[in-house]
Amino acid sequence: MSSRPRPEAETATTRSPVTLPGLATMKRDGQKIVMVTAYDYPGALAAEEAGVDLVLVGDSAAMTVLGYDGTVPVSVEEMLVLTKAVRRGLRTPLLVGDLPFGSYEVSDEQAVATAFRFVKEAGCEAVKLEGGGPTSVARATAIVNAGIPVMGHVGLTPQTATALGGFKAQGRTAAAAHKVAAEARALQDAGCFAIVFEAIPAQLAEEIMPSMEAVVIGIGAGPATDGQVLVFHDLLGMTSGGGARFVKRYAEIGTQVVAGLSAYTAEVRDGSYPAPEHCYGISDEELAEFRSGR
Repeated sequence: MSSRPRPEAETATTRSPVTLPGLATMKRDGQKIVMVTAYDYPGALAAEEAGVDLVLVGDSAAMTVLGYDGTVPVSVEEMLVLTKAVRRGLRTPLLVGDLPFGSYEVSDEQAVATAFRFVKEAGCEAVKLEGGGPTSVARATAIVNAGIPVMGHVGLTPQTATALGGFKAQGRTAAAAHKVAAEARALQDAGCFAIVFEAIPAQLAEEIMPSMEAVVIGIGAGPATDGQVLVFHDLLGMTSGGGARFVKRYAEIGTQVVAGLSAYTAEVRDGSYPAPEHCYGISDEELAEFRSGR
């Protein structure tokens, strides 16, 4: 079989590894922060070469690479396998592991134990959890107190989308906006070094930002946040459908993949592949000896 991919990105880089103090400096200096999801070794290599700052192994992997209907079914073990693969491809970006649904809500002890696994077994530098209610804030506090950096997540939280009425924007009434703002500040007070704002009005994000000392990463939250994140497969056109309103496709890899596989299928079936240049040879003498049975 072919060897694993080794693009130029895997060679030595002049960039220094991204750190929490470095992210804080970027925020202070107004330098926009780039985050992307990745779920495997090739994706990590691509993120490395592209020069992104943070890589999140998101539980969106449940849908994008594991074929589940939502994020809820994915397990800790599945997430750890994916996160380990990403770790092997990264050198510079800060790696964040997404704690899956059911792996941190039960107790502080459960949350800390799960976070430890992502750090010790998968090499994460931080973990992410969803929600800014009392339970999530308590779990974030416990994990931070255990010495592990935590990224929070408010607005649309896919793990609990059913309770939110589905995958739709949050904070679009005054009361809902106050809830998003309060949750963001609560997670900040809990010690989160960063918070994701997902699918909230751009004007609301702009209103909240002056009170945010934590790094704020937006996804469908407008341009006022400190940085942006998109799902790897969404931004590269590897998923079907138009996706959420905030998704911008920067490539159409999915179409190219199907075209390439279709061409391969056609050539195998019509016998044009493999051609002579794809085959190995043997000398006439060695072939004659083989045929003679000696």
